[in-house]
Amino acid sequence: MANIKGGRAARKRDRQNAKANKRNVAVKTGLHNAHKKLFKAADAGKKEVAEKEFKAFVSGLDKAAKKGIISRNTAARKKSRAQLKMNKMAAAAAAKE
Repeated sequence: MANIKGGRAARKRDRQNAKANKRNVAVKTGLHNAHKKLFKAADAGKKEVAEKEFKAFVSGLDKAAKKGIISRNTAARKKSRAQLKMNKMAAAAAAKE
């Protein structure tokens, strides 16, 4: 706990902040892992796996943005870049055929 001057309310606020921080870090870690899984699958050309990971990643971004863990613009930017990656993967697969 931080060394905060104040009384009971300040200590409670400190506890609440610590709890929210743990929750936010967990959500961001999950998003980071989902992002890595998606991009690895897309780079490997595994279409089915990539599509599943894409849905999970976008869903996680939307939930995090709704809860205020990340900003809406950050979520939109990450979704856009993930969609571009999926489009490039689809184009590469079509070019092979």
